[in-house]
Amino acid sequence: MTKKDTITLESIRKPVAKELVTFDQVLRDSLRSSIPLVRLLERYLVRQQGKRVRPLLVLLSAKLCGGITERTFRGASFIEILHIATLIHDDVVDDADLRRGAASINAIWKNKVAVLMGDYLLSRILLLALHNQDIDFLETTSIVGKQMTEGELLQVQKSRQLNTDEETYFEIISGKTAELFAACAKIGAASATSDPAVQIALYEYGKKIGIIFQISDDILDYTGHRSIMGKPIAADIKEKKVTLPLIGALKNVDSATGKKIILKIKNGASPRDIQQIVKFVHQNNGIAYSLQKAESIAQEAIEHLAIFEDSPAKQSLIDFVTYVLNRSN
Repeated sequence: MTKKDTITLESIRKPVAKELVTFDQVLRDSLRSSIPLVRLLERYLVRQQGKRVRPLLVLLSAKLCGGITERTFRGASFIEILHIATLIHDDVVDDADLRRGAASINAIWKNKVAVLMGDYLLSRILLLALHNQDIDFLETTSIVGKQMTEGELLQVQKSRQLNTDEETYFEIISGKTAELFAACAKIGAASATSDPAVQIALYEYGKKIGIIFQISDDILDYTGHRSIMGKPIAADIKEKKVTLPLIGALKNVDSATGKKIILKIKNGASPRDIQQIVKFVHQNNGIAYSLQKAESIAQEAIEHLAIFEDSPAKQSLIDFVTYVLNRSN
């Protein structure tokens, strides 16, 4: 396994570097519209997109299973369009003015345009799938959309009740984050092979990756590194979300102390309260607990790749696990 200090997205991309260039053009073609405002929004969104992590996972999975096809590019486009649409809707729900350090769609064009653009993107997935008879991809992305929404709604419910335990936490992140990563790997595999065992192995790999990704993101909320990613620090506390670092810290204190922390969050934590809660999580091993969980799941993700022969694509998928895990270090 590659040493973690040499693992970069650039090194992970190498087996599919040329195909990622092709993907960018396929994505643009998939979003094409005769409406000037839609074209303007499409160009803005494509420029604003980040590291293309999800399409990368689709392409690497296909490469691992026999080779990248036209269906692979379409599948990667479905996933990326779904991802973009959910981000637009998230920004409206959260009243967010920034996305990856740039102004969000709703900040520039207001909520009405943002919601309509998100709806347009979802309709493009439906039309592209029907036009190309990619019914299996349509089924996968539809299930993912449902599970992501259910995960978000469950989190909203629990943030109001402030009674999220570890089991519920993993149920939430499995829906709102992990299922999309699982779909990336499954669609990549399905575009290259009809072998159900292979598709299941990569689905499970992708789901583990998504869980690690969300745990890492939740750790970053308490370590102060989120500002680098263009996200507000301690946003989860402000939004009354109980995530794994806090859950882990609460396991190490008596119930009375835990209730005091939860009460601060429930009453709307002040800046001073937030500092105290962040300190509490660090002092009571909430970060270490979360990292330990993530590392264990990372090993499980790699084990799902054991059925595949060694190849550059397999090594990149192994390295991808380490890359995602190290986001929180």
